[in-house]
Amino acid sequence: MIRVLHCIETIASGGVEQVRLTLVRGLDRSKFEHKIICTWKGGAIADALEQEGIELIPIGGFNHPFEWQKQKQVLEVIRKFKPHIIHGAIFEGMSMAAIAGTLGGVPIRILEETSEPIGRSKKSLWLQRLFLRLSDKIVGISPSVVQFLIEKAKLPASKILLINNGVTIPAPNESKETQELKNKLGLKEHDFVIGSVGRIYDEVKRFSDILKALEILNDPKYKLLVIGDGPDLESLKLLSEELNLSKQVIFLGQQPNPHPFFGVMDVFCIVSAHEGFGLVAAEAMMHNLPVIATKVGGLKDVVINEETGYLVPSYSPHQIADKIKVLAIDSGLRTNMGELGRTRALENYSAKRYCNEIEDLYLELLAKKGIQA
Repeated sequence: MIRVLHCIETIASGGVEQVRLTLVRGLDRSKFEHKIICTWKGGAIADALEQEGIELIPIGGFNHPFEWQKQKQVLEVIRKFKPHIIHGAIFEGMSMAAIAGTLGGVPIRILEETSEPIGRSKKSLWLQRLFLRLSDKIVGISPSVVQFLIEKAKLPASKILLINNGVTIPAPNESKETQELKNKLGLKEHDFVIGSVGRIYDEVKRFSDILKALEILNDPKYKLLVIGDGPDLESLKLLSEELNLSKQVIFLGQQPNPHPFFGVMDVFCIVSAHEGFGLVAAEAMMHNLPVIATKVGGLKDVVINEETGYLVPSYSPHQIADKIKVLAIDSGLRTNMGELGRTRALENYSAKRYCNEIEDLYLELLAKKGIQA
């Protein structure tokens, strides 16, 4: 049995923890045993991980990477669990994997850069280089992240590996269930439904730019479904009222299973200020939806402009509005983009492909060190 200790920050509703759930479900449980150390846990993904039998060990937030009391807690888990592999994602997770993994003698130490760290300080980049010296590999979750690691972080290319994130292929939405959901949400046949999903932290995810695009369109047929929760939810609701959009915006909160809601959407929007990958863009493409995304980070790798959707600059409500209008007018274009997007997502972003590549990495590093588990 290969024991893997995952180290991440919070387990809430983000893409990083969703990918850990995908990995736990996708790897052969007769070959791999998992535990997860985190700074905090809560919500549907934490519940799902625990239902899979995965022990989640919250140790609280870090004041700095070398905080001994926190690293000591990680070392205690290492002592008891005796992992063959420690796999750290997000900066806190990377620090745990590198520092405690080295001190605890974990044979394989893997880092994973899951964000587009455009604002990371010189000190943080120096620390990342230090962490990688203590580790075997660092995974970049998109070509843009890999480019950042090589060109900006100045990490050695020989230690960097691209493994695109993966999402589960959804079951087709039944037309009857979709119609029932439309009725429940009060959507009419002539409505054009825009969808967006994510943690409502507006400085990054920029849901407010979609609201402003809706105001620019100035047409009651446009409806917006917002799925997610976060610190800026109430301020986003206030903004919708200030823009006189209360009858056009439906806030659905956090949904344990958002997939049925994709079935009622006509187009999907993810207009982040920055984004390491943009997992929900690939999910929307799996649902045959054209995607309007900002030309940042991993999003510009996932969405092919004018083929599977449109790429627009960050902070550009007018351009978002223009692309929504183009897609609303041309149903044939929506269908074509949706079909091309699904094909691309199936070929490049499936959970099976992701899990296979992670397993290959684990086995390759174990074999290089002559470890049989």
